[in-house]
Formats: sequence, structure tokens, C-alpha cells
Amino acid sequence: MSADLLGLTIEESVEGVRNNTFSVEELTTANLDALETIGTELNAVARMERGHALAEAARRDAEIAAGKTDAPLLGAPLAHKDLYFREGWCLEAGSTILAGHVAGETAAVCTRLDAAGALDIARLNTVEFALGTTGHNSHTGHVRNPWNPDHVTGGSSSGSGACVAAGLVPAALGSDTGGSIRLPAAACGLVGLKPTFGRVGRSGVFPLSHSLDTVGPLTRTVRDAALVLQAIAGHDPKDAGSVDFPVPDYMAEIEDGMQGLRIGIPENHFFNAATPEVMPSLDEARNVLGSLGAEFRSVTFDQIEGTNRLTTLIICVEAAAVHSAWLREQASAYCDQTLSRMISGLFIPGEVYVRALDFRRRFARLTLETVFDDVDLVFAPVWPFEIPTIAESDIGANPGFSKMIGTSGHCTRPVNLLGFPSISVPCGFTANGLPAAFQLIGRPFEEALLLRAARAFERAFAFGEKKPPISVWNRG
Repeated sequence: MSADLLGLTIEESVEGVRNNTFSVEELTTANLDALETIGTELNAVARMERGHALAEAARRDAEIAAGKTDAPLLGAPLAHKDLYFREGWCLEAGSTILAGHVAGETAAVCTRLDAAGALDIARLNTVEFALGTTGHNSHTGHVRNPWNPDHVTGGSSSGSGACVAAGLVPAALGSDTGGSIRLPAAACGLVGLKPTFGRVGRSGVFPLSHSLDTVGPLTRTVRDAALVLQAIAGHDPKDAGSVDFPVPDYMAEIEDGMQGLRIGIPENHFFNAATPEVMPSLDEARNVLGSLGAEFRSVTFDQIEGTNRLTTLIICVEAAAVHSAWLREQASAYCDQTLSRMISGLFIPGEVYVRALDFRRRFARLTLETVFDDVDLVFAPVWPFEIPTIAESDIGANPGFSKMIGTSGHCTRPVNLLGFPSISVPCGFTANGLPAAFQLIGRPFEEALLLRAARAFERAFAFGEKKPPISVWNRG
């Protein structure tokens, strides 16, 4: 590995290849080598695609030599959660059921990233079929957190979180159905962006819950998150949940600061489960936001208390529908946690499921009228407690921790039910040495405002100066 080509952001990668500081092939080779070594140590890589990656790198270098240097993600090597189809590539979704499955299509977002000049170089480990908040997977083994390998990465985009945090690639796509972008981003000290439901197309992404699944990036900087969102946002005619809504320039106002923004502090639900261990970091983040010009107002989320259960209900019913044939024919092939949750979806009456979807619509409308009528953004925790160890959060070995697993998504699932956008932002460390984070929640399709506020905090707080022990910065 060439150490000076590792740990770059997307912006740094693009600048380097445009200025001929290094070639796309040199950059890609360094990232592939890092995935092969440190990525293996973290158990974060599902499979490498070295031949494809190097062939694409050579093609990009030829384009650059011919003067084609305007692609916004030019030469940036990315790797994605093992849910993203690419024609001819193996996709297993962290399972044995799909072992050896070869994709017959390419995900719409991968095609968009190709068009933006990025390279697709690997697939990253995930919780089995993306159903889990901690990152546990008894089939593939658990992904290790680069800040401390004894601790969880968060799930289900576990490999994406670990690889980006360790500097192995500048960004990775995850998916967020109940928190699966924001939870690993928070656990690994990253920016994690869950766009508005329907903002980013999902065709060619293995589904968990068609009413809640959302595609988005995990990055080390807010500006990189904006660049990836710019590339992937837009209408996807093959996705029934996609919304044909204008895509703004997400970089246009990203440096405009916090001044004048009204930020809501929830009086109910979000901080109810927050432990004393996480509050100092959240309080410090709030103080920083205030010093930047944010105005805080108390807000109350009416009818929110049942949303965790309703989100879980919808996920279980829709996942059971996707997996119904496999559940009948090869139930023993699932991890125990996955199986128990999916099977429960088969026994939920249709009337209950329809009522849950109806509540979702009413809850979103009510929240817009009673919360976002008075504020621009809402501030809330991501993880309501310190990032746990792999051992203590393994409910297979410690069934008593099942309640804790349920609580892990306490602050993220309601946002999925709303369908609103949210961004997880690192804000220091808790006493156990693992990252802490907060999330900002916005109105539908106001990702630009989320990015602007997160960027203002990032400039003031400079979280990224500290690097994980297991990373390219400490393994050069």
C-alpha cells in the first residue's frame, strides 16, 4: 500500500487525479490493498472486485489523458454494502441463502455513481439481509469497530462503517430502514446521511422493507456526503417509492453557516432513553451549535411513543413477504435473530399492518404541522447509550440483552417511519473511548439544510483530527 494515497476524502481524491498528482490506477490499487489487509482484519469485506476495479481505473486514466476531467467524483474508489447489485457480480446479502448468487442487473445508484466518475471496487459485509442494529452476523462473522475491535460497528451497514472509518475507501453506500446508516456512522465516528424516503432510487438494491428502505452514504466529511448525494439523488422509474422531485445543488449553500437556524430540542421520546454516559457529548454539541448562531426551541412529538413498535411491525411484515418462500423451504438457513423477527411478520394480521401504514401518514402530517412549523431542524441522539461490546450485545449468547438491542434504534426508527431526512454527525467520545454522535432531522427534501448545519458544526468541532487505532493512518 502507498500510505500517501490512503485516507483521502472524495474531494482530495478527485483533486489529486485532476492535478495528475497520482493516477486513478495508483489510487485504486492502494485502496484495494488496504481493503485486502486492514479490511480483512476488521472482517469488513465481503468480496473484492480487483479485476473490474483496475480495468475501470485504466479507462478513467485514459479519459483524463484525453482531457475529460469534469466528472464530479472523478476516480474516487468506493465500496458498498453487500445489498447493491452489479450485473455479473456475486451478491449474498450477508446470508448463506444467497451464497453464490450472481446479479442480473446493476443498481440504479451504482449506475449513477459510474456516470459521476466513481469506481466500484468491492462489496462490504452486512447484517444478514440488513435486519439488525448492532452488526452481528453469525454467518460471515461480526465486523470489528476500528476504534476498538471488541465493540460493535452498529448495523446493518457494518462493513461500510468500518471501512470508511478506517480510511480504506473515502465513502460507501449503506441502507437505512430503522437506522442502519446512522447507527454505524455514529458508532464509527462518521457522517451518515439518511435522505428523505423516495429521494434516492432503490432499484437493484436487495429489499428489506419497501415502505421504509432508504439509500444513502457514509463518509468522513459532510462535503463528501453532499457530493455522493448529488450523484445518486433523483427519480428512479423502476422504484415505485421514488419521488420525482427537483434535485438542488447540495454544495451551493453548504458553507453558509448556522446563523439564524431554529433547532428543536425534543421534550419527549428522543432523550428518554439517553444514559448519563452519552449526555456530556450531546450537551457539548448543543453548546457548539448555539455558539455558531443556532436558536433552540423546545418541541414535542405528539403520538411518537408507539412509533418504535410500529416501525418494527412494518419491517417484519414486509420482510416476511420478501422472504416467504425461503421461510417455508429453508428456515434453518437464517441466523436465529433474523429468523425470529421475520417469522413474527407472518402472524401479524393484515388489518394491523394497514392501520400502521395509515398511522404513518397521519404521524408525518402531524409532525410537520406541530414540530416543523416552528423549527428548521431537530437535534436528537443517535445511540442512546455508549457503543457496546460485541460480546455483551450478542443476544444469542446473552438473551438478557434483547431489550438493549431494541433500545438501540429508539432514536432512529421514528425518523424512518416519518420518512424525513436525517444526518448523523460525530461529536466526540464517551468514557469508553468509542465515538459519540448526534443527529439532525429535517423536513422532507431539505437535505441541503441538514448538510449546511452539519458542515457548520464540522468546521467548528474538527472531530476528524483523531484517527482510529486500526486504520490506514496508524498502519502505514
